Amino acid sequence: MFKTKKVRINRHLFYETSHSPALIDIVGPQLIKKVIDFCFVANPYYPDYKLLKKLQKCLPYVIKAYPSSNPGISQCHLASVLNVNSDNIIIGNGATELITIIEKDLIDDIAIPIPTFSEYTDKIRKQESAKLFQLPADNNYKLNLDKYASWINENNITSALIINPGNPTGELIDIERMISFLDKMQHLKMIIVDESFVDFAGIEIPTLLPHINKYNNLMIVRSMSKHCGIPGLRLGYICTANNDFLSKLRKLLPVWNINTLAEFFLKNLHATNNIYHKARIRVISDVSYLYTSISKIPGFYIYPTGSNFILIKSECGLNATELQQLLLEKYYLYVRDCSNKIGLDNMHIRVASQGIKKDKKLIKALVNISKEYYSDKK
Repeated sequence: MFKTKKVRINRHLFYETSHSPALIDIVGPQLIKKVIDFCFVANPYYPDYKLLKKLQKCLPYVIKAYPSSNPGISQCHLASVLNVNSDNIIIGNGATELITIIEKDLIDDIAIPIPTFSEYTDKIRKQESAKLFQLPADNNYKLNLDKYASWINENNITSALIINPGNPTGELIDIERMISFLDKMQHLKMIIVDESFVDFAGIEIPTLLPHINKYNNLMIVRSMSKHCGIPGLRLGYICTANNDFLSKLRKLLPVWNINTLAEFFLKNLHATNNIYHKARIRVISDVSYLYTSISKIPGFYIYPTGSNFILIKSECGLNATELQQLLLEKYYLYVRDCSNKIGLDNMHIRVASQGIKKDKKLIKALVNISKEYYSDKK
């Protein structure tokens, strides 16, 4: 049985940021362990218990030490699991640090398919430099790369963004189409490909990392918060073969831009790489279960996904804000209300798999809501 006592939430926080407010800020420390956070778009199985214990054990020492002033050390640790040249990597205090610098200092204008991750529209140097390409609602907000390329050229835009898999849509563009786009658009100053969720796209990861040396204008952005499940450590990185981009970024980053605990985590990547890949494959299986289960519930339309999250359109009679509030206050489940996403209407929520045991609670709640509200609508 579900609890009937409602969660008291600080609803005003939802209107003060373009991102989802932190769960602890919404419900407070007393309820934080009772609410399942489906906004948390990250790997729930990694780091594993052993690595977490190592991080805990080292904490008294690392917080008393300065991070390394040589970023090349951490770059080598990361490169060892990515199978790329460490000189082509820059690690940031989260991908958002790097996105902000790129958008403010490295580009003049940029084509942005919408809906999208809001940092790409919010952090541009001049708002008029963000050229928005509306994705079609009647075709699941899919990005047609041929139409996108033509539109970019017609409008003389110098840079372009592709998030693959898409955020918040989850759309996966196959590697062949991505390479075809890159071949056509080599005249652009920069093409940002955000691959923050690509590790959940398949057993074999359809990444562009092996192709960076072919495209001098390619900038791959990744958030380790997402695929490694460590948003609190604030780790992200870019990978590019463009030495001019790399040189400018390195000059703009502060010394010690990542902390010692994050460095310790990076040092352990290679030793735990097999554990990591088992974890991400488990996530892929969980998402398949969640997707199949929700697709059977009347009143909810779900979009195809190549990520660890699912975009859901409410057709049950509740808009996204109402649905989010009901799930949180009655069922202790926190989902992402996507109403503030530019280019998306107010009927969409996003949910990230948190493991089958927790996912079943969301499925059961949506079944109950469907029975109560969708039947009334009919």
